[in-house]
Amino acid sequence: MADTLSGAGLNTVKSPLFREVRKGEVRKHIITLTVLNELGVLARIATLIAGKGYNIEGLSVGETHEKGISRMTLEVIGDDVVIDQVVKQLRKLIDTLKVKDLTDVPHVERELALIKVHTATPRARDEVLRLVEIFRAKVVDVSPETYTVEITGTEDKINAFVELVRPFGIKEMARTGKVAMKRESLPQEEE
Repeated sequence: MADTLSGAGLNTVKSPLFREVRKGEVRKHIITLTVLNELGVLARIATLIAGKGYNIEGLSVGETHEKGISRMTLEVIGDDVVIDQVVKQLRKLIDTLKVKDLTDVPHVERELALIKVHTATPRARDEVLRLVEIFRAKVVDVSPETYTVEITGTEDKINAFVELVRPFGIKEMARTGKVAMKRESLPQEEE
């Protein structure tokens, strides 16, 4: 099971050195792809995953520092054996340059959420501002009745914030999928 490490404000996911594929075990997988930024690439990838009977739980796509190259991060819940087959098939797609399953690899992952919270009373505004400060979030828009809050972090951090502001009333929320990167190196652990 993956543990979360904290240090210098970074949350990383620490995983075992060797991946043990267990048939029948259904769990969340984080898959990153580097693809050519071409028409229809996303549709082909979604079709391949849906063809195996799985739904993409989270998706984030954006250009990289290289022109014409995009990076995708997919969250898929599924059986380890089938997800391994999906990864192999993704590697065979013409527009796919690189595919990695980061599930059991030490990596850093983040999500972004924009949450419009009702703040009609001075007390509500004060309380929401306190929560924003505690969670290191930002108020990015203010109206007489609402604050729009931007928060980034792990899925657990965002879920915790959402549950704490829910009593004030959430008018609207938009949430990205995860973005994730493999860690380059991890300090040796002392036993």
